[in-house]
Amino acid sequence: MPPSSAVPSASSAKPKPPGLVATISKLWPYLWPHGRVDLQRRVFLAFGLLLVAKAVTMVTPFAFKWATDALVAVTTGAGGGVEAAATSGSWLWRAPLILTIIYGVTRVLMALLTQVRDGLFAKVAMHAVRKLALQTFEHMHRLSLRFHLERKTGGLTRVLERGREGIEELSRLVVLTLIPTIVEFVLVLGILAWEFDWLYSAVVLVMVVVYLAYTYQATEWRISIRRRMNESDTDANTKAVDSLLNYETVKYFGAEAREAIRYDHSMERYEKASTQTYTSLAVLNAGQAVIFSIGMTLVMILAARDIMAGRASIGSFVLVNAMLVQLYIPLNFMGMLYREIKQALIDIDDMFRIIDRNPEIQDKPNAKPLHVAEGVVRFEDVHFSYIPERPILKGVSFEVPAGHTVAIVGPSGAGKSTISRLLFRFYEPASGRILIDGQNIADVQQSTLRKVIGMVPQDTVLFNDTIGYNVQYGRWDAAAEEVREAARLAQIDRFISHLPEGYDTPVGERGLKLSGGEKQRVAIARTILKGPPILVLDEATSALDSFTEKEIQDALDRVSQGRTTLVIAHRLSTIIGADEIIVLDHGRIAERGTHTGLLASGGLYAAMWNRQREADEAREALKRVEEEESSKESVAG
Repeated sequence: MPPSSAVPSASSAKPKPPGLVATISKLWPYLWPHGRVDLQRRVFLAFGLLLVAKAVTMVTPFAFKWATDALVAVTTGAGGGVEAAATSGSWLWRAPLILTIIYGVTRVLMALLTQVRDGLFAKVAMHAVRKLALQTFEHMHRLSLRFHLERKTGGLTRVLERGREGIEELSRLVVLTLIPTIVEFVLVLGILAWEFDWLYSAVVLVMVVVYLAYTYQATEWRISIRRRMNESDTDANTKAVDSLLNYETVKYFGAEAREAIRYDHSMERYEKASTQTYTSLAVLNAGQAVIFSIGMTLVMILAARDIMAGRASIGSFVLVNAMLVQLYIPLNFMGMLYREIKQALIDIDDMFRIIDRNPEIQDKPNAKPLHVAEGVVRFEDVHFSYIPERPILKGVSFEVPAGHTVAIVGPSGAGKSTISRLLFRFYEPASGRILIDGQNIADVQQSTLRKVIGMVPQDTVLFNDTIGYNVQYGRWDAAAEEVREAARLAQIDRFISHLPEGYDTPVGERGLKLSGGEKQRVAIARTILKGPPILVLDEATSALDSFTEKEIQDALDRVSQGRTTLVIAHRLSTIIGADEIIVLDHGRIAERGTHTGLLASGGLYAAMWNRQREADEAREALKRVEEEESSKESVAG
């Protein structure tokens, strides 16, 4: 088997994340979903409200200017100033109040329009998140077994989680922040040039260019730091998941301190990277504030000069200040926007690369459904290796006739379990063919192939749900009566009936609340419920005690009746009644025949049988000695 790869180190070469335009082009079909007129209408409304909100935003500083000029007119105008204007009840006295109210109304309206726009677009953004996350999840299931053996489950779930968050962040930031900021910036430049002169716009333009250039350089510096933080976070999370899934193993070896040290080493790297991330953020924010303050000061100097020269009113000074302060908010978000977009691109890069990765095993364009009439399984000169340097199967040929049982035995590493994986098309043979009823499984649809094969593995892993859910997993549309009948045939119905919650009893993570025998019976029950014509038993009883093994074997014998059965066996006592036994050794068929015939030949099978008999007899003798000692202690007591 290929070794599991560790989480990439910070120094490992990693493809550069795609740019914003490339990512948005991939996201666009989800942001503009075909066939969803309601969501498309929301996009139109959101953009319409965006334009209206920015128009109101531009009116707000003008209302501030007009109110200021009106107040100046009241305090310095003819007729005795404020007291005279108030006494006469003239329009001059009412104007500042009315314009101040208009200023307040525009600010309220600006906020309301922005929030309504965000609310309208939220459903569009979350729909995109949901659809793309679902597509990634489905694609993960389509990828080959090799891919999943080379990746760690905790790392994959973090990729999915961060990618989902990145998609949400990216879609909302671009539509709700980037585009409105660009619109507002263009409007500000136009108004400054129209209301004053081009010098104002030039200063603001230079300030924004320098601001964005600084933001770009500082953010690029921060990206590598953030990537190291993400990788150390993934590494820590993977170690935590792996350790907790192996809780019992940790306890068996008293390795709690060792696991804590491994986890703490990952968290130490995360701590260093996180500290650098926050420090670099402070540097970035400080530089942005300095650049903007200098630009705003220069524009205010220009306004003061024009006021003193009589070319502008006091209200113009307020207008420029309010407009730039108002611009600072989205411009400050522009700095954050770049940082977050870059981070989102990093977070969703792994998700897109998973989506873009082609499954190792794919249906051919002209693949047809597999039709099984008898269920004859045939291997023809099959060669296979996980890595070229280490061949596993070297020209294996055999046939499992319809309704017969063929067992495959051999030393560890002989290639026994590889045969079942090839039959399920988890891998493709390097050469040779695998046929079912004369149909090459490489030419048929994988879904129809796996529908006709049932599997009872050695290590049964159950979903963290109820017993009923795990049994019904074999055939989801099965009725409750069929589920109970499958449990009865698997000899687990009596156990379930004594549970307080019955079929609604939770089995725990990976089924850890059940014993090994109980988990095996659940696996048998769901295979019975599936009702496949071909059955694969991959060392289904090797990890059980002798008493439980006998019970499980009886259930398996009943399940196998009338089905084409391929048994991958470790304990030879479980396959005595097989129609044929194939002995694998170093990837080749060393012997084949019945149990009696192979014993009589005195070859590899006979040697394996004798070793297991001796080991079983030694265990029985030790058990009798322990029982006798226990009996003596009881009498002495």
